[in-house]
Amino acid sequence: MAKDMTLLWGSGSPPCWRVQLMLEEKQLQGYNQKLLSFEKMEHKSQELPSFKCGKHILNESFAACLFLENQYKSQGNKLIPDSPDAQALVYQRMFEAVTLVQKMVDLVAYNFRVPEGERHDSAVQRNTEALTAELKLWEGYLKKTVKDCCLAGKEFTLADVLVFPYIAYMFHYGLSSERYPALAKYYNSLKDRPSIKASWPPYWQKFIEQDTLKAI
Repeated sequence: MAKDMTLLWGSGSPPCWRVQLMLEEKQLQGYNQKLLSFEKMEHKSQELPSFKCGKHILNESFAACLFLENQYKSQGNKLIPDSPDAQALVYQRMFEAVTLVQKMVDLVAYNFRVPEGERHDSAVQRNTEALTAELKLWEGYLKKTVKDCCLAGKEFTLADVLVFPYIAYMFHYGLSSERYPALAKYYNSLKDRPSIKASWPPYWQKFIEQDTLKAI
């Protein structure tokens, strides 16, 4: 089954991690894979898209995760609940993640692509304030479910598959646990989950955490 799947991935890339995490949750180990080098710009090559399942090619991690959940519902962990109430919350958090990701990318990409001496203070401030506001929103969500360890309740769902890699990315790059205690609790409660440990970015295991997002 997994032998018909191929994943091209980059270590530390949240979109790639989403798909790896999904494959672990669905017990689809043994797939073909190739680690691409960001330094060599291999992720810009013609080899992409990043995920192929049989004849189906999916460029987007969101689409790949949805496809895998729908095609392998009875295998591994079920990640979309049957209850209408629970299902509604899972879908809500899944699609809200798009905004969280975009605001994180806006800040990180700007700081990465624009040399420090050429950055506009107004742009940095705007991107920082936008991400801060979004993180406070998610902090609020998690405070309301303080007794639960996951985004949509006690059970790990597709919402967590899509969001956790980005939360982990931000803490790796300096997000403050003191300013975001609910997000930190969420991160710490899930980081030892077997599927997450099995797919943890090897790049992060070699390098200490950074301070890119310490001001958020």
